[in-house]
Amino acid sequence: MFTDRKDAGKALGKALKKHKENDVLVLGIPRGGVEPAYYVARALDAELGVVVVRKLGHPQNPEAAFGAIAEDGSTFYHEEAKGYVSEDQIEKIKSEEQEEIKRRVQELRGGDSLPSMENKTVILVDDGIATGATMFACIEMCKNQGAAKIVAAVPVGPASIKEKLESRVDEALILETPAGFRAVSQGYRNFYNVDMDEAKHFLEKGKEELTG
Repeated sequence: MFTDRKDAGKALGKALKKHKENDVLVLGIPRGGVEPAYYVARALDAELGVVVVRKLGHPQNPEAAFGAIAEDGSTFYHEEAKGYVSEDQIEKIKSEEQEEIKRRVQELRGGDSLPSMENKTVILVDDGIATGATMFACIEMCKNQGAAKIVAAVPVGPASIKEKLESRVDEALILETPAGFRAVSQGYRNFYNVDMDEAKHFLEKGKEELTG
């Protein structure tokens, strides 16, 4: 169990040390993934960025995701769940979430484009993984953006998802897989919802340290 996201990020950074000499871009998945991504980037002396991604929620139950969409339009679907949503509904939900993505890109990056991933090792970091929809959409985005190597790194998640991750990336790292996994919060003593200001703080801090 991790004390908090700082503790988790430092543990991930230590586990990923072998990538230190590579041309690495660390991308945090907001909001909760930005702080651990900051500590990974610091451990690897790497560039830190953020990728905005949104879950695609069922019309009757938005908390239950049938997929996710990343900021470049790359999409992942849980096929078994997607079957319960019409194509018209899917397009409507995607359009709504793309508008929210634009707003968050403006808020987090001032509207700046994604950092270049061309021929880089891209390490995707979140504070944990459950169904994997947002991570899988980000993986598709990295492939579409020309990443040379993709690493998915999270502190906590269910053991059952590791094989699915490994089939999509060059390296999948889940540090802890609690028995009877129900939620990411199980892996932390101190777990709370992160606001945009806190996420922006770590992004700006990472940028300042990189530029010196």
